[in-house]
Amino acid sequence: MVKITCFADEISQELDEQLNVLEQEGVRYLELRGVWGKNVLDLTEEDKQLIKTKLQERGFRISSIGSPIGKYEITDNFTPQLEALDRAIAAAHFFETPYIRIFSFRTPSNKPVENYREDVLHRMYQLTKAAAKENIILLLENDSNLYGNTDDRCLEILDHCQSPHLRTAFDPGNYVMNHVIPMTAAYPKVSSYIDYIHVKDATTEPRHFVPAGLGDGQLVELIGELKQIGFSGFLSVEPHLTHYLPEASNPERVVTAIQALKLLLDNAGVAWE
Repeated sequence: MVKITCFADEISQELDEQLNVLEQEGVRYLELRGVWGKNVLDLTEEDKQLIKTKLQERGFRISSIGSPIGKYEITDNFTPQLEALDRAIAAAHFFETPYIRIFSFRTPSNKPVENYREDVLHRMYQLTKAAAKENIILLLENDSNLYGNTDDRCLEILDHCQSPHLRTAFDPGNYVMNHVIPMTAAYPKVSSYIDYIHVKDATTEPRHFVPAGLGDGQLVELIGELKQIGFSGFLSVEPHLTHYLPEASNPERVVTAIQALKLLLDNAGVAWE
């Protein structure tokens, strides 16, 4: 049985509306990234307590802290990123999740990516070491315009850090956007590091995100593989459907994305909670 979760700030910035839509779809987990116009790392202690109380009252849990750590220039000062990780770790402990989503740094567009390999690997190792001290698991997302946007460079980071405290959030849609075939090319390379799945699908033409199963992300094959290996972790719906459904409301886009995933799971005979 897998667990469905969701980047709920794509529904609304209001916590009650986030929970109402997820509850309507039978989803009881959410990935905490934004509430009340604040990023998760900018929430006050009072904010966090209000959120925790509401979640407990309504029977929800946090699957991961959706931090922006690492979505910064590699040439920027690193100290603020370490400080941000401290805040993310505090939030993870407070909301009782072992997971924090992170990124792999932007490199200057006018220079070869490879010029920054050592800097990226050093920073990723330092973040991993800090997480290990707190028994936290960092989830590296293979996002666009970052060092680890391809399967090879994502694997390079994971192999370099070699730690149970740095895993990957496998994102098929992002791989499509970066001209990597998700299951054929990327999955065999990084599968041993996968702890978490980001449910995004995408088409190459037009180049935009689509509901799961409607693009080139090989979501059917992915779910089949997850069933085969007995994966019981989180599938995190991150819709990004503004271009696909330009006239829809944010809640409608998220519901469309969740229902597309549930259909794929039902067709594959995979139970979810």
